[in-house]
Amino acid sequence: MSTVALPTPTPTPTPWRSDAAVIGLVGVAHSISHFSQLLLAPLFPWLKVEFGVSYSQLGFLLTLFFVTSCIVQAASGFLVDRHGPRPVLLLGLALLGVAALGYAASTSYAMLAGFSVLAGMGNGVFHPVDYTLLNRKVHKSRLGHAYSVHGVTGSLGWALAPAMLVPITLVSNWRVALVCAAVLAFSVLALVLWRKDVFELKADVQPNPAAGSVGAVAESSLAFLKLPAVWTCFAFFFFYAGALSVVQSFAPQAAGKLHAVPPQWVAICLTVYMVCSAAGMVLGGFLVGRVQASERIVGIAFGVAASLALVLGFASLHAAAVPVLFGLMGFVTGIAGPSRDWLVKQATPAHASGRVYGVVYGGLDTGQALVPLLIGALMDAGAYRSVWVALAVLQGVLILSAFRVNNASVARGGLAVSR
Repeated sequence: MSTVALPTPTPTPTPWRSDAAVIGLVGVAHSISHFSQLLLAPLFPWLKVEFGVSYSQLGFLLTLFFVTSCIVQAASGFLVDRHGPRPVLLLGLALLGVAALGYAASTSYAMLAGFSVLAGMGNGVFHPVDYTLLNRKVHKSRLGHAYSVHGVTGSLGWALAPAMLVPITLVSNWRVALVCAAVLAFSVLALVLWRKDVFELKADVQPNPAAGSVGAVAESSLAFLKLPAVWTCFAFFFFYAGALSVVQSFAPQAAGKLHAVPPQWVAICLTVYMVCSAAGMVLGGFLVGRVQASERIVGIAFGVAASLALVLGFASLHAAAVPVLFGLMGFVTGIAGPSRDWLVKQATPAHASGRVYGVVYGGLDTGQALVPLLIGALMDAGAYRSVWVALAVLQGVLILSAFRVNNASVARGGLAVSR
């Protein structure tokens, strides 16, 4: 059976300053992606009053965002492979800036919904762009650190949104806050235009030389969809996003109900989780060195996280212990981040990095769009322990998925992996 070879490592290390520029600037752009995902959620109390809608209707705006992002993410991977990452990134940042301005100018729920779709389109380009740039411009010896910085900047983008939008809204109003968000997105767009050399990468599309028809070329460009590792990675990210959405949306409230946690402590649980997750990603970057160990790092990390979830769900805890356990859970899941990205790199065939990352990371948007519907029903029913059981189950599935990704990548007759 024929094999598809992965891109070979750069023969000699590129200058560290060059790699640092790529890693840093890609990270800054990536932070805007995560920032855009939380443009509306922190403002729900004000939007609810302004438009006279329910929280369910406001939540549906997030579903629109992530469903659109999933579709666009898969499609944008093909654009990255054909036209290179820079123009696709510029388009995504521009769409996010316009969407933020559109939110600010909205006078109806329908307008919010329309701009949620536009924002989802902008958000959908980042993972194919980012990982194509990192994998092809950063030397292999620094990829672990590149992945950790990428994860850290994403977490900081999540943290920045409420920290920026809520104070501005309290001082002025929610419309001004969203205009400020648009200014931030356009500022990063200007940075990418200024440092366009860092984001420039020759498009890498190689049609099937043995076939002369358009149909044969199209079939060749879609051949990566037949690889089991691609769909195993998609499943991994579906469950990963599902677990993350539980933590971001429902876990703090569920813990608060179970352990009589004061509201102000409930409010900081997610912040503690994200900050500790960022710290874990920094450590995780140093652990990425051998492909054979990556799946074990992911497995151990999520095994510990699942155990902590069960402790939070069933142990008798003092309220002060809850934010501490959130921090520990965030730290161990953060450690898994760079190894997780390394596993996906091993499943990426040559000349299809944008397409693979577009499809694989579509699992993130799908999980964030669907899993909260189930967990929200558990919360409405008062089944707070079941929320933690569901989180532990999702984290347990991630352990199995990590080993399946690795096995699919190195199986005989599968991908030819460079060790």
